Amino acid sequence: MATLPHDPVEPPIDSVPEPPSTGRRLYDGLAYLGGAILAVMTAAVFIQVVLRYLGLTGIDGIEEIPRYLFVWLVMIGGAAAMWRHEHTVLDYFLNRCEPNLRAFVSILINALGIFFFAYMIWLSFTLVPNAGFQTSPGLGLTLDYIFMAIPVGSALMIVPMLRNIYFIVKAQWLKSF
Repeated sequence: MATLPHDPVEPPIDSVPEPPSTGRRLYDGLAYLGGAILAVMTAAVFIQVVLRYLGLTGIDGIEEIPRYLFVWLVMIGGAAAMWRHEHTVLDYFLNRCEPNLRAFVSILINALGIFFFAYMIWLSFTLVPNAGFQTSPGLGLTLDYIFMAIPVGSALMIVPMLRNIYFIVKAQWLKSF
């Protein structure tokens, strides 16, 4: 009879998963929030379709709900996907490069993304306060609540990019020893 390398009741040390990090819990929560937003959007559109099919008039402002929630869904869902590395990547040529060049290009791409999202945050300092003077026709909601998705989502997307750069630099630094 073969002996087991470890106690069958206790899992081996290598297979014990690490507890999820705070960042992972936050971004998983954002993914669930995105799912809830999608459910509300779907319900609003379904209610509109049913009411129109029955020949009834729609509820005032309900057609704006999916439109405005979609802005938040894109930004929150994009941030959650950024954390999980679930965005589409065209890396055929990058994978053919040597590891040092691949690391440099990955750092450059993430740095450009950080610059872009930081620029969007900077532009939002003008956009969001000015949107507060406008109201939506159906709901009467000031548009600054909708436009706040841009700086919030941009900040949430910068964090995973900084994390990517950290891990790339750390891996390259450890290779040098």
